[in-house]
Amino acid sequence: MPLDDCPFCQIEPDRIVAETALTLTIRDGFPVSPGHTLIVPRRHFADLFEARPDEVAEIWHALRHAAQQLAAERRPDGFNVGVNVGQAAGQTVMHLHVHLIPRYAGDQPDPRGGIRRIFPDLADYWSGRSP
Repeated sequence: MPLDDCPFCQIEPDRIVAETALTLTIRDGFPVSPGHTLIVPRRHFADLFEARPDEVAEIWHALRHAAQQLAAERRPDGFNVGVNVGQAAGQTVMHLHVHLIPRYAGDQPDPRGGIRRIFPDLADYWSGRSP
């Protein structure tokens, strides 16, 4: 994706809720829950595994800070943290971004399995049934 077409290289300043030297924190434009937040590195690259150690550290710091703010403001009952790496994993914007998704009791009938639900037939590992 050319930098001119990258939505995370063109973030409007009013969307930024926090920033560090290497990251921006924004609310997701298409949230799956109230408070859904993205941590976006300033440097344009797509793959989490291309992040430099200093970027990984600041992404983690920003993620913790965002979780603390959301916990104080919205009082979620939990969080999902996710990164899609590559098109096969569902990545649609080829600029690394980490999802921080607040979860609320009752937002899903049975949230067990969490991110394993990307493969619903394999999510239930606790009941003893065979896949």
